[in-house]
Amino acid sequence: MAKHSPMFKYDEFGNTKEIFVYDSGQGLHGDTFVNKGTAYTEEERAKLGLTGMYPPSVRSLDRQVYNSSLKVDDKETDIERFIYIRSLFDRNVTLAHALIQSDIARYMSIIYTPTVGLACQHYSSMFRSANGLHFYPGNIDHAEDVLRRYQYRDIRVAVVTDNQGILGIGDQGAGGIAICLGKLMLYTQGAGIAPWHCLPISLDVGTNNEDLLTDDEYLGWRHKRLRGDEYIDFLQRFARAFRNVFPNALCQWEDFSKQNAFAIRDSYLHDLISFNDDIQGTGSVALAGILSAMKIKHEKLQDQVFLIHGAGAGGVGIAEQIETALCEEGLSQLDARAKILTLDSRGLVTTDRSLDPYKEKYAKNPAELSWLQNEEDLTLENVVEKGGVTTLIGTSGQRGCFHKDVIMSVMKHTDRPIVMPLSNPTDMAEAIPWDLYRWTEGKVLIGTGSPFPDVDYDGKKYRIGQCNNVFVFPGVGLGALASGAREVKPEFFTAAARAVSNYVTPDELKKGALVPDVTALRDVTLKVAHAVGCAAINLKVSRPCAFSSFQHQNDPARLKELIRKMRWEPDYLPLVAM
Repeated sequence: MAKHSPMFKYDEFGNTKEIFVYDSGQGLHGDTFVNKGTAYTEEERAKLGLTGMYPPSVRSLDRQVYNSSLKVDDKETDIERFIYIRSLFDRNVTLAHALIQSDIARYMSIIYTPTVGLACQHYSSMFRSANGLHFYPGNIDHAEDVLRRYQYRDIRVAVVTDNQGILGIGDQGAGGIAICLGKLMLYTQGAGIAPWHCLPISLDVGTNNEDLLTDDEYLGWRHKRLRGDEYIDFLQRFARAFRNVFPNALCQWEDFSKQNAFAIRDSYLHDLISFNDDIQGTGSVALAGILSAMKIKHEKLQDQVFLIHGAGAGGVGIAEQIETALCEEGLSQLDARAKILTLDSRGLVTTDRSLDPYKEKYAKNPAELSWLQNEEDLTLENVVEKGGVTTLIGTSGQRGCFHKDVIMSVMKHTDRPIVMPLSNPTDMAEAIPWDLYRWTEGKVLIGTGSPFPDVDYDGKKYRIGQCNNVFVFPGVGLGALASGAREVKPEFFTAAARAVSNYVTPDELKKGALVPDVTALRDVTLKVAHAVGCAAINLKVSRPCAFSSFQHQNDPARLKELIRKMRWEPDYLPLVAM
């Protein structure tokens, strides 16, 4: 523990009650967890050696938030707004989160998608202060010692990336840690995981991005990416160190390349409390939208035929989650997989060609499909028409590929087609909601990956639900931590999907909304966390919560109370001068 590091005193639910401060005067300004700025009371200023360092008047947190919002308004671009909020986070974390909470719909687009992509690309030139940890071949042998420096913060959630598969922009080297920072801010906003319990980690194994390698300003490890045994050894060293130092913490894998994402997730299923949000979070929120559509259609999942256009991490993750849900409804694994068709850049994924391992389980045997006669039959248009598709899901990044003819083919098989253009950003969406409503005369049920405005069609207003992973991963994390889950099971994500879907009201369903509005994030997260925690209890993978003296005792009611009360709120805490 560093000499002047603050200590956190918790209540019986593991929520921070007070902060013990071992520093005073000028030294407090540099501690983002302690700093209150102009909100220090006169009593605190006297006890902490701050008398005379601030103007006499005390400014409330609400007033600080108001003034900070005006400063955000003064910025001309979103990247400037991102820099301001991150700088605020680095000097006064409570104020930063209070600001974000004041208008989550607005600020989420600044601290995360889509602005965070620019932050990744300009990470080195924008660098202001150190956040999180960077492991690279020069320090991975000391990973355990590096992690132990953070023990005093009682780390509960880490978001870990190797920076290779940033959505829409690919390999960003050391800049990928900006994604981890954004995700953890959303963990705090949704799940109430206090910022001092969060740790962003970059596994810097190099980059194949030539623009970065030739950039004199680039701050990352300036080498080509490790591959093969060297890469595997690096990951193993990190995973062992993390398990040894934080055996009860959640490890969320983020933005790995497609093949590595599945291999790493599956390798550490039982060694770490871990999951991959790109795979499982995406699958869960897409399933939530589909479950809401079933309520509107008054049909069952097993009545549908699903086509997923884009067989990457997100697409196969959606397929896995649909399969899990179908099996929970009574189908065999074989019958469930028969309901799911996947397409990649070469068309329908079939068993008669060489495939990456993660694609194999949804590949179709051409001999079993009477309508599949030649390569021309592998196209999106043909598979939709002849495969009986009722639900069309896009994760391909191919703009406009769900054109009118494709949608009309889906309508041959169902009166209410489900169409989910999930690719980000907006200009990569497979279809535009307005077009979909126009082509189907208002009958389509839509979930999108990017935010879209409401659609007015034929005198009725439809709310376009954004299938955002933020509805899932904070609740999965909170539910796993509160229940003491020893591992993260696939069923957790089905439980999360049902909780998200159940939050959508009948009135919202009438407006075409398949997922909640992001303004309900904290309430949705509570529902998801409880559902996930109950799933852990039912699957017998729960144990006493490591972060609380109040235990759930496998009682759903006690678990609900623990989840509600262990969440941190962005309010200034009492400071105890030591």
